[in-house]
Amino acid sequence: MTGVLIPSRFNGPPGSANGGYACGLVARLLGGGAAEVRLRRPPPLDRPLRWDGRRLLDGDDVVAEGWRHPDAGRPAGLPPPLSLREATAASTRFPGFVAHPFPSCFGCGPERDQGDGLRLFPGPVDGRGLVAAPWVPHPSLLARDGVALEVVWAALDCVGGWAGLADVADAPGAGAVEGTYVLGTMRGAVERWAAVDQPHVALGWQGGVEGRKLECGSVLYTAIGELVGWSHQIWIRIAEAAAEVPQASEPARGA
Repeated sequence: MTGVLIPSRFNGPPGSANGGYACGLVARLLGGGAAEVRLRRPPPLDRPLRWDGRRLLDGDDVVAEGWRHPDAGRPAGLPPPLSLREATAASTRFPGFVAHPFPSCFGCGPERDQGDGLRLFPGPVDGRGLVAAPWVPHPSLLARDGVALEVVWAALDCVGGWAGLADVADAPGAGAVEGTYVLGTMRGAVERWAAVDQPHVALGWQGGVEGRKLECGSVLYTAIGELVGWSHQIWIRIAEAAAEVPQASEPARGA
């Protein structure tokens, strides 16, 4: 067993961790590379957790479980990079400036100060069925040669989530979304280090809505168009989240 603690800085909803950060932490504990992580319950903050090689545990409760995908390649059909100028223009239309379910979120909360949260504010891109935002990682996020892996997963999480909730109705397969959603399952990979103090561009898109489940995807590029990381996500409408997260012992493929 390995001891793990998620500091309160990395919250999503009040009192629990940002879902992408928690999934990225599991991916790092699995050794990095492509991974799929399923959140079983809200990951607690500032409380000692245990890692048993596949599951993140809070006492006897399973917080998250993950699986490596060492042979997983990049998904087909990732959208091409946008320019930093285009992403900056889209960010001015961030829906969270008007109404945000978790305004103190580490990833996309407008209440977080510069250098504290990521301040990643994805807004719709005209005519593209995407949301986009610029992101310049703060030096406090440095780990080894670049930004900590779990922080990049947090960035991918939030830009994907806002693609589901923003006005991307012209996207193929997009559906109407109502209510508040939380991350249920995230599959992704970080393929190169994100650099601190350097501009990046994050893109997100909606894959569709089925019942209380919302499918989204996201990708992070450098400002010159190099792929940093990607993700595929399933979000769960919050009122029914506990009932909707699958309880199977193996990963839900395509989820």
